[in-house]
Amino acid sequence: MMRKWVVAAVAAFWASFTLAQDLNYGEGEFVANFDIDSAHTTDGTNYKISASGEAGPYGRVWLSYEFTDKLGMGDAGEFTGFAWTQNGEEFAKATLQGVYRRQGAIFQMYSLDMVSDGVVNIVSGEADFVGKTMTFKVSPLK
Repeated sequence: MMRKWVVAAVAAFWASFTLAQDLNYGEGEFVANFDIDSAHTTDGTNYKISASGEAGPYGRVWLSYEFTDKLGMGDAGEFTGFAWTQNGEEFAKATLQGVYRRQGAIFQMYSLDMVSDGVVNIVSGEADFVGKTMTFKVSPLK
């Protein structure tokens, strides 16, 4: 009898993973290219940058990020940020939140961004601080 309960519990546990909803990258994927305009730190641990560039349907975008390392990993951590955009007479704002990890000289970034138009964007890309560039693949989350 006990064995049946264990089997049932294991089956229920695995079913929750197999039935879990995957992230669904929506249509309308685009590439966003930015130039890093400035970077600074006040404590040698947390870093702030600003960047600007073009981001597909959003037009001209200005970004600000704060990179932290709350777990003390040294080559990985988290970031938060804010963006605002202008495309002709259309404006939008966004909050940016995600994680990063350093791979050699490049920082890989992964983010979920909430836009004031109601869209949630999945973002992945890289920051090259020496080259002063950031490049991202962006897709609306369905």
